[in-house]
Amino acid sequence: MKLALVHDWLNQVGGAEDVLATLVEMYPQSPIYTSIYAPDIMPDFYRQWDIRTQWLDHMPGIHRHHQPYLPLYPLAWGGLDLQGYDVILSNKSGFCHGLQFDPSQTVHVCYCLAPTRYVWQLDAYIAREGISKPIEMALRPVVNWLKRWDYEAAQRVTHFIAISTEIQERIRTYYDRDSVIIYPPVETARFQPVPESHVEDYFLIVSRLIPYKRIDLAVQAATRLGLPLKIGGKGRDMERLRAMAGPTVEFLGYVPDEDLPGLMARAKAFIFPGLEDFGITPVQAEAAGRPVIAYKGGGALDTVLPGITGEFFDEMTVDALADVMMDFDVSKYDPAVIRRHALQFDRNVFDEQIRAFVAQSWQAHQSGGPFIWQDPVNQDVSVI
Repeated sequence: MKLALVHDWLNQVGGAEDVLATLVEMYPQSPIYTSIYAPDIMPDFYRQWDIRTQWLDHMPGIHRHHQPYLPLYPLAWGGLDLQGYDVILSNKSGFCHGLQFDPSQTVHVCYCLAPTRYVWQLDAYIAREGISKPIEMALRPVVNWLKRWDYEAAQRVTHFIAISTEIQERIRTYYDRDSVIIYPPVETARFQPVPESHVEDYFLIVSRLIPYKRIDLAVQAATRLGLPLKIGGKGRDMERLRAMAGPTVEFLGYVPDEDLPGLMARAKAFIFPGLEDFGITPVQAEAAGRPVIAYKGGGALDTVLPGITGEFFDEMTVDALADVMMDFDVSKYDPAVIRRHALQFDRNVFDEQIRAFVAQSWQAHQSGGPFIWQDPVNQDVSVI
């Protein structure tokens, strides 16, 4: 089976790139088609990959500032015609699902991280990415055209996979397409519980410090209650958060990878106050046996079990979060049970499910019959 990997852009490192790195490990002989690639920004090991860029890669300044070129991405992806592959596996949050292919010869499986945010949730995207006013003013007039393009591109995809219940619903709402859920890969083996005697009395957040993450809620709640809160991470919201923080809030800055497992394992509880498509860090905390306090929405609905692996707060307000933090009794939660729940999101589960989905979809295409998805992990069967 000849397979191509597709990814929107390679000029920043985040959760999407973690998924791509896992896919490359799974399919090491497959080329990666992308719009742009900035080797000076991306990790060195990317240089060993067969990365194939498009004409956008030559646009001035695009590696550092790609947002001004966002309206051009549909033109680039819509003009890419991938021939000679049995399966195309796209890892999509932008427009890469809009590539051309021959549906009689090829299956296109789209691992959908999110329907294109700046098309369907423009205001949230602007807040999330810190888009400047001139770029915002340029984007708004073309959004209706982009919605039509994005919807039509989604109809060409053979099969969609969603990363969470939240994204599955958005795929249905915006694209009118069904999907199955395969959660993103989490390296749970890195995170292990510590003896209860080693657990300390602090709440923990590890995140990019940007406004949509709503870390301000936790800072204000911890300050009001006089509870210790450690915050790992950097970002443009740092100074604003520092200004509202009391003496019990500690900003750790960047947390090295080797320090993160211990920091999580010793926390009283992990706080996840924003609305996310999935959210890797709560699962990492659970793998370390620690309960999670999360806003009741988005990916947390899949990863947090109230009363078992943590608790929800129902409204995105300081009062709602403070109420949960004030009454939080860590002795109610069994670290072994919490970790066992986290293992369903392990990288090995992702590997097994993705390989099975790709193989089964290609076999169904070859036979000309319906695609009956047989999940090797959960033993579910569904007609796609």
